[in-house]
Amino acid sequence: MSLGIEHYLILSAILFSIGLYGALAKRNAVVILMCIEIMLNAVNIAMVAFSRYLMPDTVVLTGQVFAIFIMTVAAAEAAVGLAIIITIYRNRRSVDVEQADLMRG
Repeated sequence: MSLGIEHYLILSAILFSIGLYGALAKRNAVVILMCIEIMLNAVNIAMVAFSRYLMPDTVVLTGQVFAIFIMTVAAAEAAVGLAIIITIYRNRRSVDVEQADLMRG
């Protein structure tokens, strides 16, 4: 049995849904950050699948290049996000997003 584009898109949709649920329902900032990473990886899967199945004969790896770019941005986002979370934890002794009102004037 061959895997078609619909299999990859279903996997991507499931991962994105799990990440979206976690980002909206959870209160812990670290878990929210991990859920955002899951959502970005779901987009990577979809982009590579579209690139592979819509342009199979081309040498240009457009989807793969964009996926690497997204991974780079996600790594930077994780580093900045974790630095912010550590700073909030040092000041508030909690990573609950409802208690993180540090940015308010």
